[in-house]
Amino acid sequence: MCSGRVDLSFVLRAFLNGMDGVFIGGCRLNECNYTTHGNYHALNMVLLCKKIMGHIGLNPARLRIEFMNSAEGNRFAEVMNDFGNTVKKLGPLGKGEGIDKNELKSKLKEVIKLVPYIKLEKKEKLASRFENVEEHERLFTSGEIDSLFRDVPSYYIDPGKCQACMICAKRCPEEAIISAKNQIHVIDQEKCIKCGTCLEACPPRFGAVRKIVGEPVPPPIPEGERTIVRKSKEKMEDNPLVS
Repeated sequence: MCSGRVDLSFVLRAFLNGMDGVFIGGCRLNECNYTTHGNYHALNMVLLCKKIMGHIGLNPARLRIEFMNSAEGNRFAEVMNDFGNTVKKLGPLGKGEGIDKNELKSKLKEVIKLVPYIKLEKKEKLASRFENVEEHERLFTSGEIDSLFRDVPSYYIDPGKCQACMICAKRCPEEAIISAKNQIHVIDQEKCIKCGTCLEACPPRFGAVRKIVGEPVPPPIPEGERTIVRKSKEKMEDNPLVS
């Protein structure tokens, strides 16, 4: 499998499942067997993940990527022995960093939930390809990652603008939008992965979806008040003779 197919969520889930270290091996840079140069993407992903690990208190040395070809068996053995010794010195995941087990799991789950948002925000940098690794290592800064998590957006459907067209609900990849015919839609904030699909899907003529950053999301409209009464229906109720 191409190393470029190793997703950020794969690495984070490995740590969530209790792995003390994660190693990714790929073919040498500029020697991609598939001509897609996915190993550059893998390198950028690992560098991003290391910064995220530092942000939540994990030692970035628990994650390592190396590039080599099939003829470098001796080097592979040396690298694996070195990485194994490194992880052994670090100790069990979380314990070596002084992080409570449940607290660490909670942090990892929260980051995994935000992976679609993170990948979208860092899409251009993840696709970067430079001549030397040193330039890649300067791609992401700790301050940038702090800002990334500080400015996590939320999405909210304005009940005064929603027309219950159900387009956003059909497009949502996590089925996080509560919807029904003639019912104002509501985003389940616990399920929302911050991907922004609902904002893109909402027809411009409605503009019902709002992106919220740095402020609390308004409470959802009560279930019993979500029915949309169309104007034509209101007229017929006011004047039964109207046909």
